[in-house]
Formats: sequence, C-alpha cells, structure tokens
Amino acid sequence: MRSSNYHDQHLTAVDLFAENIYCNHDYMGKAGSGENHVPRHNHIKGQFLYTEGGIVHVTTDEKNYFLPARHYMWIPAGIMHSIKANAEHVMMRNLYYPVAAEEPEFYSHIGIYPANDLLLEMLFFTGRWNGQVTPQQATAFGFMQSLKNILPEVSSYSLPLSLPYPKTDRLLEIVRYLYAHMEENILFPDVARHFGFSERTLARVFMQELNMSFVQFFTLQRMMKALQLLLEERHTVNETAYMVGYNSVPTFSNTFYKIVGTRPSDYVKMKGVLQHKG
Repeated sequence: MRSSNYHDQHLTAVDLFAENIYCNHDYMGKAGSGENHVPRHNHIKGQFLYTEGGIVHVTTDEKNYFLPARHYMWIPAGIMHSIKANAEHVMMRNLYYPVAAEEPEFYSHIGIYPANDLLLEMLFFTGRWNGQVTPQQATAFGFMQSLKNILPEVSSYSLPLSLPYPKTDRLLEIVRYLYAHMEENILFPDVARHFGFSERTLARVFMQELNMSFVQFFTLQRMMKALQLLLEERHTVNETAYMVGYNSVPTFSNTFYKIVGTRPSDYVKMKGVLQHKG
C-alpha cells in the first residue's frame, strides 16, 4: 500500500539531511489525504512519537503496540514499522533525531512511556517549528536536543502495551478466539479442551511462540481492548470492565492500574490533556 503524496514527502524528508533534527506536527489526514495509515517504513534516525485525539497502533515485524493518551513512543533507528490511527483528525507529533555516537542504551530499545508535565510542555513548545531543524539554528536545535537528552531520566519504566504475533496458524486461531470471546468467563482448561490441546501442551505453546503465559497474554489483550473502549468514550469504566470479561470492577481497576500506571477513571480524564496547545 502506498501512502498519500503528503506522507511520501514527509517520510522522504526525515532522512534527507543526516545531521538535522526533523520536526513534524500535523494531523494524520493532512491535505485531504483521506488516510489514517502510514505504511511500513523505517528511518536512519530515532523517532519520538506522541499522538493526540484518537487511538493509534504501531506495528513492527514482531509486535503490535498500542499508544495510549498521555504517553509517547520511542522507535529506534532502523526499526520497520507502520502506524494506524482510528481517525484522520489524530494529531501526530514527531521528532526525528540523528543517532549520536555512544548513545545511552535507552535509545536502542523500542518502548512506550508516560509523558510527564515537563516533557509535554517541552514537546508543545517545539510546535513552533516544523520541518528541518539544522545545527545552525542554535535555539531550536538545542531545545529539541535537550528534550531527547532528558528522556532516559523522565522515563523510568516502559508500559507493556504490545502483543507479539503468533508464529503458527494454530495459535493464531486461538488468539483470535480469545479476542472474539473476550467478554466471556474464559478459563485456560476450557480453551485447551476446545482446541484439542492438553493444558501442559498449550501452556508450552504460548511460552514458545509468544514468550509469555496464557494469563499474561490474555490480560494484556483485555487491557488493550479496554484502553480502546475508554478512549472512544462510548462506554463507562463499569461497562468497559464487563465488556472485557471482568465481573468485578475493582479487580479490573487494579489490573488496569498495574499495567497502565493509573486508574481507568483517572485515565479517561487525561484524554486530550493540553491538546489545545502547540
């Protein structure tokens, strides 16, 4: 699939000048492109991605990542990925950085991190610049470089908001079944029996193909769906809990907190925070 001319030009410009920082603040459907998808591509620069106003999935060769509100994603240089939003009006705030010699380990790993107030204020301040930012533009270049430099300090943990892809059709069928029946009280022994596995064999398959247990995978799958339901503002926290298979709202809230770092009721309030700036 080809992107629109706008996205083509944007992706080409990112690596046009190796020494520059490339800055882009714009809506996914810029210039009437009618698209909410940026096809598979990579950069020779590292990418800082922050989005507002919708649901965004970033897909690599190995995993599908969910980028929630009030969080940013760091994508290291060379990582093949595509980006899909649920609407054209999603704001994409991208900063692309040259790879420096002997960078901290932080910049070599893909991750999703909470964005604190300091980082957000700095990011929105960069909204006054767009396009190529050269080292000769001392103020702009220095400010954007400072934003990159503080990331390891303000990003103490990465959210596990990604799901690995099954390597075989048999597990893919099970994963799709779990997603389609998420609201039900699904138990591991029932799933194993339904698909003709022993519990021990199916547990081994999950660990071998996904490097996580059935419970870990299904919990993440449920929480990523819950984030989507909450962000779309179509359902209350109580409704969302039941729609992803939790009969106890407190249990759902505690699980959500462990993974996302905030309560679902508080998370809903954060949607669109400071969106009017920049």
